Amino acid sequence: MPPLTRYWIKAGFVNFAAALLLAVIIQLSSVIPLPEFIVAMNPVYFHLFLVGWITQIIMGVSFWMFPPVNKDRPRGLEILGWISFVSINVGLILRVVGEPVVFLDPVNEWRWLLIVSALLQWIGGMLYVVHIWQRVKGKQLPSTNVIRVL
Repeated sequence: MPPLTRYWIKAGFVNFAAALLLAVIIQLSSVIPLPEFIVAMNPVYFHLFLVGWITQIIMGVSFWMFPPVNKDRPRGLEILGWISFVSINVGLILRVVGEPVVFLDPVNEWRWLLIVSALLQWIGGMLYVVHIWQRVKGKQLPSTNVIRVL
């Protein structure tokens, strides 16, 4: 298993555990008085679950399993994959920090965290698409005489 795949899958597991823990804490806030910022964590839960867990598992497995580009560089230009990984995860961290801060004070100067978070996740996603695109190939059919008949 390539190192980038391991990083994506392990990051996915960490985000999955964090999302589930956060879901429990959010639900506890309905019966136990907890700090107000816990309510603000609901969007964070969805980001950790969808981007952190599901998306990164898919990215890691596809990076590992999709057909090779060529024999010299089977996974293409891997630096794009690494930049994608870092960008998505830094974006997630900024979302985890920024969401409750902005919720507690919507007019504060920290709103930029959410903008940068979204931008980093978008950049990471687009770099992943650029990186994996060349590995999405159709099945190579053996040459036949069908073309000659047509």
